Amino acid sequence: MNLPRRHLLLAATIWPLGVHAHHGWSSFDADRPIYLEGTVRKVRWQNPHAELSLELAAGLKLPADLAQRPVPTQTAPVDGRALLAKAVLPTRKDRLWEVELAPLTRMQAWQVQEIRPGAQVSVVGFTLREEKGDPVLRAEYLYVDGKAYGLRSSPA
Repeated sequence: MNLPRRHLLLAATIWPLGVHAHHGWSSFDADRPIYLEGTVRKVRWQNPHAELSLELAAGLKLPADLAQRPVPTQTAPVDGRALLAKAVLPTRKDRLWEVELAPLTRMQAWQVQEIRPGAQVSVVGFTLREEKGDPVLRAEYLYVDGKAYGLRSSPA
């Protein structure tokens, strides 16, 4: 297929903008679940996945009841109870984190309403290996407005 040169130039300048913040899933440490909670500052409700900028609560602590929180059943085999029991706080001290949620079709399958700036949420997920690079978390479980969502796969 031969595209006019102006289309190729346009694609070359736009394409990097859309993939800048996306990380491959293999970059995340699935053996070390992290707990975050705070206030949503920015929302990008778009594909390849929805994203939140989350400002962590001052004095963030693991909730005493974290291991007893609801873990919705997913189509993927996830041991949610073990994952929550293993969750720790991040070692890095960044107050603002980028949280990668799921693709919009999966968010719709879970019936997650679009999250707005100012909302209070908590997430359990995975950071980049050894917490290197940007403060990014891939969400496994999302807790918002008293509801729990599993984001690895569709609801079972």
